[in-house]
Amino acid sequence: MLEAMRAATQGWIGRIIMAIVMGFIILSFAIWGIGDIFRGFGANKLAEVGGEEITTDTFRNAYQTELQRVQRQARRAITNEEAKRFGLDRQVLSRLLSEAALNQETHALGLAMNDSEIAKAIANDPSFKGPDGQFDHARFDELLRDNGLNEKAFVRDQRGFYLRHELVDPLTAGLQLPKAMLEAIHRFEAETRSVDFVILPASSVGPVASPPEDELRKYFEDRKLGYSSPEYRSLVTLTLTPESIATPQNVSDADAQKRYDETKGDKFGSPEKRAIEQIIFPDDAAAKAARDKLDAGASFDDIVKDRGLTLKDVSLGLVTRAQLIDKDAADIAFALPEGAVSAPVKTRFGAALIRVTKIEPSSVKPFAEVADEIKRDIAIERARAEIGRLHDAIEDQRASGKSLAEAAKSAGLEARTIAAVDAAGKNPSGAPVAGLTNGPALLKAAFVSDVGVDNDTLTLPQGGYQWFEVAKIDKARQKTFEEARPDVEKAWRDDETAKLLSAKTVDMSKRLEVGEPLASVAASEGNLEVKHANDVKRSGGKDLPANAVAQMFNVGVGGVGSARLDDGGRLVFRILDAVVPPIDFADPALVAIGGEVKKTYSDDLLAQYLGALQNEFGVKVNMRALAAATGAADAY
Repeated sequence: MLEAMRAATQGWIGRIIMAIVMGFIILSFAIWGIGDIFRGFGANKLAEVGGEEITTDTFRNAYQTELQRVQRQARRAITNEEAKRFGLDRQVLSRLLSEAALNQETHALGLAMNDSEIAKAIANDPSFKGPDGQFDHARFDELLRDNGLNEKAFVRDQRGFYLRHELVDPLTAGLQLPKAMLEAIHRFEAETRSVDFVILPASSVGPVASPPEDELRKYFEDRKLGYSSPEYRSLVTLTLTPESIATPQNVSDADAQKRYDETKGDKFGSPEKRAIEQIIFPDDAAAKAARDKLDAGASFDDIVKDRGLTLKDVSLGLVTRAQLIDKDAADIAFALPEGAVSAPVKTRFGAALIRVTKIEPSSVKPFAEVADEIKRDIAIERARAEIGRLHDAIEDQRASGKSLAEAAKSAGLEARTIAAVDAAGKNPSGAPVAGLTNGPALLKAAFVSDVGVDNDTLTLPQGGYQWFEVAKIDKARQKTFEEARPDVEKAWRDDETAKLLSAKTVDMSKRLEVGEPLASVAASEGNLEVKHANDVKRSGGKDLPANAVAQMFNVGVGGVGSARLDDGGRLVFRILDAVVPPIDFADPALVAIGGEVKKTYSDDLLAQYLGALQNEFGVKVNMRALAAATGAADAY
C-alpha cells in the first residue's frame, strides 16, 4: 500500500487525490481518535491491539527483514539512524498494527481456513514452483531457511495472511470510478486551445529615469539581506605535474626522429585497408571446381550466384589486415592486386576463394607535421621521472619551515598566488578564476583550512601533486550601500520596468476585453507582431513558456490574459477556441490514469477501515521498547 501511495504522488492526478486521501485520514482520526496509541507500558510487549500482542522479537524480526530488503535495493549498508530518518520503523510498526487489527476482526467474525485450503494456496504460489512449473518442496524448504522460518510458523503466518485478505478484498472489489470523474480527467488532459498572442518586450516602456538617492537607499535597506559578499580566500598554490615541468624545447630533433620512426605506422598513419569478398565452399574439391570455372571465363559474381548467395553475403567489408582473424586468409588477401581472385585458400571456416575489390593504401603524416607533438610526449615522459625528486625536495623545504613560495623557488619552480577566490571558484567580480587546476578538490580543502596551517599535499587524479597555503581570509559580510549600488540600481530599474510593463499590459487587456482586435492593439503599441498557436495543451505548447500556458487555461474561450516572460517582457493573449476530443474510455492513457486514481481510492478506503478497527480494539505502543528494538540512539 505504501509503495502504491508513493507511486501515486508522481503525477498531478496522484498529488490531488493524495491530498484528498490525507484529508480523509486526518478526518477519520479526528472522529475516532487515537486513544492510548503512544502510551508506554511494560518492556516485554512492544505493542498491543485489543487482545493481540506484538512482541519486541516480532517487531525486531520484521524490522530487520525490511531493513535488509531496503539495503539490497540501495546496494549499500543503511544504519539504524538512517532508517529511522526514513521512517522505516514507523512503516513496519504501522504494518504490524494493521495486521493485528485485521486478525482481531477475523477472529470476531469467525473467519477460518482449513489446512487443505492453506496447502493448496501454498502449492500454487509461484515462489515455490520449480523449473517444471510444479510445487518444489526443496525450493520451499530453502526459501523458508533463508528467511529464518520453519514450516509450522510459515503455515500459521500464511493462514493469517489469507484470512486478512478475505476480510479486506471485498472492501474494494468491484470499485468503479464515476464516468463523470473520468470525463473530467480526459477533459483536463486532452483539451487543446487555439490562441493569438503578442510579446511585449521590456524595452517597450522606454528608459527608466534614475531614482532619487533617498528612494534608492530605502530600496537597499528593505532588501539589504540580498546583498552580501561571500567569503574570499587568498591562496598560494603550487601544482606539480609532468605537463607543468616538461621542456619540449630540450628534446633534440634526433630523439624525436627516432621516436617517429618507431611509432609512425601506428600513431601517425592509417594502415592499408582492403574491400574483401570471400566465398566459403564445403570442401577443397568444390573450391577447385569454382576456380576452374573462373579460369574458363566465368566471373566471381557468377560463382556467388551459383552458391545461392549475394554479394552482401560474401562481403567482409573494408578492413585492415589486423581485423581479419584468419592469418592465412589475411596474408593472401593483402597480397592480391585490386580486382584479382585468389586460388583456393584453406581458412578456419573451410576452403575459400577471395577477391579484393578496392585498396586504400596506408598513409603516414610527415615528420615535420608531428615533430612538436613527439617532442612534447618525450618531454612529458622524462618529466615523470623528475616528479618524485621534486616532490621530495619541496617537502624537505616545507619541513624546514620554508613557505610554499620559498620551497617552490628552491626547486626551480614558481608558486601561484590567487588574490581572492570564493568557494565556488569565482573572483570578486563574479568571474571564474582562470587556470584553477584541480579546482573542486583544492577549494574544498582550502575552505576548511586556515591561515598558517600546514596542509596535506593533494594528489592529482591525472598524476602529480598540489600544495596550497591560505594567505588571507576575508569573511562573508553584508555589502555596504556604496558597494552594492550598481546591483541595487539595476534591481530598482528592473522592478520599475516590470511595474510599467504590467500597467501597459492591463491597459491592453482592457481594450481587448471590450472587443478591440488584437491586431489593432498590437499596432498601437509599436507594431507588435501577432502570433498564433494551435493545439496548445496544459502539458505545454510550442515555444510557449509553462507559466503562459497555465494562464491560457485559466480563462474561457474569448478570454484575455497575460504572463511574464523570463527576459522581463510580457505575453498578452486572447483564447480563440477550445476543443475536447471525444472520450474513449478504452484509451490506454486514460485507463492508466483511471487505474492510478482507483488504486488511491482503494488505499483511502482501506486506511479508513484500519483506523476504525484500531480505534475499536484499542492500540497501545511501548515507545521505549520500540526504540530499543531498532537500536536507535535515542528514545522516542
